Amino acid sequence: MRPLDEKETTAVFEKLFKFVGNNLKNIVENPSHEGPEPNPGRYCFRLHKNKIYYASESLVKRATNVARPSLVSLGTCIGKYTHGGSFHLTVQALNLLAANAKHKVWLKPQSEMSFLYGNHVLKSALGRITENIAPGDGVVVFSMADVPLGFGVAAKSTQDCRKLDPSAIVVLHQADVGEYLRMEDEL
Repeated sequence: MRPLDEKETTAVFEKLFKFVGNNLKNIVENPSHEGPEPNPGRYCFRLHKNKIYYASESLVKRATNVARPSLVSLGTCIGKYTHGGSFHLTVQALNLLAANAKHKVWLKPQSEMSFLYGNHVLKSALGRITENIAPGDGVVVFSMADVPLGFGVAAKSTQDCRKLDPSAIVVLHQADVGEYLRMEDEL
């Protein structure tokens, strides 16, 4: 377990910025009330076995007592580096993204299962959509009851969505909470 170097930090922050925009500052400066210290610490990002973890500084300090080969996980795993060197957010980052999301999409109740099975979001599935979404922006997908279901990338802008036919893809699927069941062994 080690801090991220400059290249890794840039890749992680660029990916997070795509989804949370200027709210990235809230993630980085979020005070931590974990641990025995009376004054709150901060959260930090750590790399361990090609996975990026978001953990409080007090937890990181206590984890130094555990040998690296014995350490399985630390805090919340928000993403991983592939063998090719690119960074991918995982479904575990959903709570972090949902709390700070810049762009949101709400699904109709009858379309939630389709998204949870790993399918893209169609125009006919949209319940609501935030304004000013551009193609390529990161989008957090919610149910109509404001339960975060997953995240993806906008395929069309908000203005284009109004003119689309019902079978057109609006959000390209990246991750959803159904992965906890589908990919149980990998997570």
